[in-house]
Amino acid sequence: MSVTARPQDERWVSGRLAVGTAHTRLICVPQAGAGAGAFAGWRRHIPPGIELAPVELPGRGTRQDEPMPDDFDELAERLLAGLEPEFTMPYALFGHSFGGALVYELSRRIAARGLPAPVATLVSGFRAPHTPPPATMSLASDEELLDWLLRNGGLPEELLAFPEFLAQIMRPMRTDLRFAESYLLAGPDVLPGPLHVFGGAHDEVTRADGLPEWRHCAGAAFSLTLLPGGHHFPHTDPATMVAALTDALARTA
Repeated sequence: MSVTARPQDERWVSGRLAVGTAHTRLICVPQAGAGAGAFAGWRRHIPPGIELAPVELPGRGTRQDEPMPDDFDELAERLLAGLEPEFTMPYALFGHSFGGALVYELSRRIAARGLPAPVATLVSGFRAPHTPPPATMSLASDEELLDWLLRNGGLPEELLAFPEFLAQIMRPMRTDLRFAESYLLAGPDVLPGPLHVFGGAHDEVTRADGLPEWRHCAGAAFSLTLLPGGHHFPHTDPATMVAALTDALARTA
């Protein structure tokens, strides 16, 4: 079964970068509230042979005027439709935090429909899908949510000086958190391909001690790598993150 992309789904990748002759496309889905620009810090660290393909979700970045889907299922379905044209060369799916939930769900749907499979699914900073969320921050007041984001590195304090821009960011942030918190499977659904999971050693949002549960979702090679930092470790130390991803992809070759 094939998913046909609709005209409005043609802008799912923004800021594509290929270093040399690419042999693997690295499709990257950002964390809650973020757009493709979240991966700008990775660009100088991408090794030869890799094409960076950052995903721009509706309601943020270059697509900020587009309405967001009503629920997680609709978003996953539209994302798959939009990304299917990217499956023309070997590719890997990477997602951080909320993006981790999306790439795992994409891999499930890709397998179920017999579409070209990713060489690996790379999940960062998100709980195993069959484990409940530790908190429901999407229901918090604006003040509580803002404080939580600041404490966990989700927003730089400098943005407090720009309330209108901050309000613009918080809308997709709250929606993404609601989608992420609602994503819960009755049990682990095993992916047929390699699954590599990454966590922050000092992450207080997605604690490292829960990440081994991902092993139950792996039907092939599995690895769990802890990296320095808190919840936003992929962006506070992009060189280390990209090196870890490159190593994981090398082990799937």
